[in-house]
Amino acid sequence: MTYKETLKWMFAQLPMYQLKGNSAYHAKLDGIIKFAEHLKNPQNSFRSIHVAGTNGKGSSSHMLASILQEAGYKVGLYTSPHLKDFRERIRINGKKADKQFVVDFIAEHQTFLNLHKLSFFEMTVGMAFSYFAAKDVDIAIIEVGLGGRLDSTNIITPEVCLITNIGFDHMDMLGTTLPEIAMEKAGIIKPGIPVVISETQDEIKTVFEAIANKNKSSLVFADTAINEHFETSLLGSYQRKNITGVLAVIGLLSGFEISSSHIKEGLLNVVHNTGLQGRWQVLAESPKIICDTAHNREGLTLVLEQLKNEVYGELHIVLGFVKDKKLDTILPLFPRKAHYYFCKPNLPRGLDENILLKEANLIGLNGKSYSSVNKAYQAAKCSAEEEDLIFIGGSNFVVAEVV
Repeated sequence: MTYKETLKWMFAQLPMYQLKGNSAYHAKLDGIIKFAEHLKNPQNSFRSIHVAGTNGKGSSSHMLASILQEAGYKVGLYTSPHLKDFRERIRINGKKADKQFVVDFIAEHQTFLNLHKLSFFEMTVGMAFSYFAAKDVDIAIIEVGLGGRLDSTNIITPEVCLITNIGFDHMDMLGTTLPEIAMEKAGIIKPGIPVVISETQDEIKTVFEAIANKNKSSLVFADTAINEHFETSLLGSYQRKNITGVLAVIGLLSGFEISSSHIKEGLLNVVHNTGLQGRWQVLAESPKIICDTAHNREGLTLVLEQLKNEVYGELHIVLGFVKDKKLDTILPLFPRKAHYYFCKPNLPRGLDENILLKEANLIGLNGKSYSSVNKAYQAAKCSAEEEDLIFIGGSNFVVAEVV
């Protein structure tokens, strides 16, 4: 198969959470453990850092990778989902996995994948671990896909665990209260492995303390332990919390020579070093166009607060969601004084634009609906004056169709 044919098979044959939702989520580790054994346990061939959380885990993972790259190490980076190209999920020093590796990997293991009915995510994790082992990385930054305890990435034994902000997302799978969700995220904590919590949240602090104590793991709440200040190339004031957690992780990482200069340059060159997209990304200046992948209440709260700091004439918002979002908790966050362009991201889970329009109208958010992200985006660009601002968000998939 060609690379294009291989991707077509992967997306068509393997259950993919991003497309299908809960039915594609395997809430157990049996599948990935079998697959890892079949692959001769590549995850044991490299050192790693494990990153979980509701918001900030992607940015934090890229920051860590960038710092370690600046220090001269060969760094694997596994993240999800991808925006444009599947290989964004698997990178080494910012370079996406080789197309031929993807083709050869699927060809070699296709029978196993079919026989054991693995999910898209289980397959991707196995592929990433195999790639990092084959390329002999010095360390890999591994971002949790969903939750933590039963996430397919949770077969690694990392050097340090990082847990970022905890919020209400995927409640149908992770729990309906913050302590329940925190318990799932804290499932990445392993015996004797130090763990960093980026942000102290009083409601769930004792959850992390109890699990860390049970595992005899040292625990650091970064926002109370770290006083250093560094700038980052990632725009958005909300990155301050992520930086603090990253600094704490670097401080606990043994066996690696990382100077203050490496940290400074790493944080200032995150996008250049790792290829990160979609975090308060400025696409144009006149009119100013900003996109952000924040897609839950906590993440959107931070992003919309940042939006208040912008100076513009009129505000235009291109907005779309997936079906499982609780609109009654998310839509009230958005400003009423804006022109809205409601749209449906191009995937089965995409929320119908007319349903979104109706729900938004009920709370005073006014605009028009469009059958695609591109049509909504083009309408916003046609309507906006040079001094205006266009914001694009609500979902990874909305942003992916624009960047």
